[in-house]
Amino acid sequence: MTSETSTNGRKVAVVTGASSGIGAATAKQFAAEGFRVVLGARREDKLEAVAEEIRAAGGEATVYKVDVTSDDDVAALAKAEPRVDVLVNNAGGAWGMESVEGAVEEKWRWMYDVNVLGTLRVTRALLPALKTTSGIVLTVGSIAGRQVYTGGAGYNAAKHAERALVEVLRQEVAVDGVRVTEIDPGRVHTDFSLVRFDGDETKAAAVYDGVESLTADDVADIIVFAATRPNRVNIDFLQVTPIDQVGGAKPKK
Repeated sequence: MTSETSTNGRKVAVVTGASSGIGAATAKQFAAEGFRVVLGARREDKLEAVAEEIRAAGGEATVYKVDVTSDDDVAALAKAEPRVDVLVNNAGGAWGMESVEGAVEEKWRWMYDVNVLGTLRVTRALLPALKTTSGIVLTVGSIAGRQVYTGGAGYNAAKHAERALVEVLRQEVAVDGVRVTEIDPGRVHTDFSLVRFDGDETKAAAVYDGVESLTADDVADIIVFAATRPNRVNIDFLQVTPIDQVGGAKPKK
């Protein structure tokens, strides 16, 4: 862990899964908006690289090695960061594309633990701080939590459960002045598919071949926009897709 705790009263944005992709882009954009950013993920070396880029641009960044499936990691983060204005639950992922009949329970358990219980662990741990600042919880879901597809059963199930968690949370904490937003992206060109296909670069690249996908910055823009609305404004959810994914449209070759 490296810490550069601010003494200038900057608001604090905590971003999980911040070592690459949407998480890294989001952390950079919050820093550009004047937040001190707290970056959490399993790959500490990659977190440090993101943090150094933020610092080089004049921002403030603190790095923690956080596996959202670890109660100890999450508890340590909450203890070390008593002020939180924004929480971005970005850590998550898909693993495999087996049918229901061919389901691999290990993969289903991992997806549920990371996407659902990971979001629960971090949110529960940081809620006391968020209540103090009348903060906001933003969870990066997926259109997989709203639309099912062949080969996506395990991920669909996890993202539907995560969405239910977020929607109940919104009702529970509104009375405390805490806003709750879900951002549901469609196809985004990150290393998401590389994880899904066990590091098979050929299969991962094929997902994005011949189509124009969203970028991590596209999604980060929306996250920061939602987080910086006035406290009276709660954006329940935003679904964002590349134009060729709207309504099942077929991409032009």
